[in-house]
Amino acid sequence: SICGTDVHIYDWDAWAAARIKVPLVQGHEFAGHIEKLGSGVTGLRKGDYVSAEGHIACGRCYQCRTGNAHVCKNVSILGIDRDGSFEEYMTVPASNVIVNDDDLPLDLATMQDPLGNAVYTVTNANVPGKTIAIFGLGPIGLMAVALCRGMAARSVIAIGHKNQYRMDLAKKVGASVVLRSGESLVDQVMDATAGEGVDEVLEFSGSEGAVQQAIKVVRPAGGIHLLGLFPKPLSLDISDFVTKGLSMYGIHGRLMYKTWMQMGGLLKSGNVNLKPILTHKFPLDDYNEAMGVMRSGNCGKVAFPMAV
Repeated sequence: SICGTDVHIYDWDAWAAARIKVPLVQGHEFAGHIEKLGSGVTGLRKGDYVSAEGHIACGRCYQCRTGNAHVCKNVSILGIDRDGSFEEYMTVPASNVIVNDDDLPLDLATMQDPLGNAVYTVTNANVPGKTIAIFGLGPIGLMAVALCRGMAARSVIAIGHKNQYRMDLAKKVGASVVLRSGESLVDQVMDATAGEGVDEVLEFSGSEGAVQQAIKVVRPAGGIHLLGLFPKPLSLDISDFVTKGLSMYGIHGRLMYKTWMQMGGLLKSGNVNLKPILTHKFPLDDYNEAMGVMRSGNCGKVAFPMAV
């Protein structure tokens, strides 16, 4: 399936021009079957139904050796630093391969990379019984809505901006309340929580305004969990942050491989309504049309089914 990062590369923006070395095959969200094994590979068989962690860690740096390979300083990323999945065949280190349950639908298996981002964010917030505000209703934000509902959050307040299509999707996958960001948002969230504010904020939008509003809507001693990346430095009221005793967490990638184990259990449970999020499928030959749909924002996830 297509990630927002793939759109940045397609548009060849400043980030892509600085990071990407061409030629490159894009794509890092995938599932398929093993066609061939390298010599010495054990524990896997030809024909296994698999996905894989797209961050290939070095295994040698301080972060890797202290259990934090998700922030490896020498990481190589599929579809960014090396050829990825927008082709019929690809190579992946055996250590990164995840064997899927045979009954996991391919539509869900291919979304596990971004789903892992959402699972890491949601589990970091320890959501059961809590009131959660989610800023940013792109595909990962929508997955977080579904996860919070499936993981027994007390209430899920989904906050979009201009995209009505995705706000409607948020309601479909389990949001208790869907709000549009704007000047009255803080008052609306406080009204929806009887003046208490939310227990945790999950931020996926990469918007400075969203973080400013998050500090205002989260209750004292609450948490703000940031997955969204920001295009420029932020200006925040840190005094309010300090006097409310808040905690802020940076979320990057997926915990390797704790998040994958959690994700497998959640998918097997059937408690998380993710199917509505995959809204479009295209043959790989229709790559440009698929990218156009992604760029429009009138979609959830967009995937390339392949038959080989």
